[in-house]
Amino acid sequence: MFDEPPESAGLFQQFYAIVAGIPPGKVATYGQIARMAGHARAARMVGWALHDSPVELGLPCHRVVNREGRTAPGWPEQRRLLEKEGIAFEPDGCVNLAAHLWAGVTPLS
Repeated sequence: MFDEPPESAGLFQQFYAIVAGIPPGKVATYGQIARMAGHARAARMVGWALHDSPVELGLPCHRVVNREGRTAPGWPEQRRLLEKEGIAFEPDGCVNLAAHLWAGVTPLS
């Protein structure tokens, strides 16, 4: 687990709120979540936040992929969870972002 600096606690909460809103059958990218939170260059921080997210929040972290649609390394269950929701994968193993990228989002202000 990562130690979260106190000043990032509020930002992590913003990320968690955004991720909680990703509907079944859709995915978002780390960068998309960062932009929605008003921190376009914080895609890596989104990854840290999700890795360190409290289990009791029940976040659908499996619905977050990288900008190419790749799933998280070392988490083979992610693909199974996404497929269970009807997410299609390309032959290269990436999520079909054209079909499944969450578009109904507005940036937080």
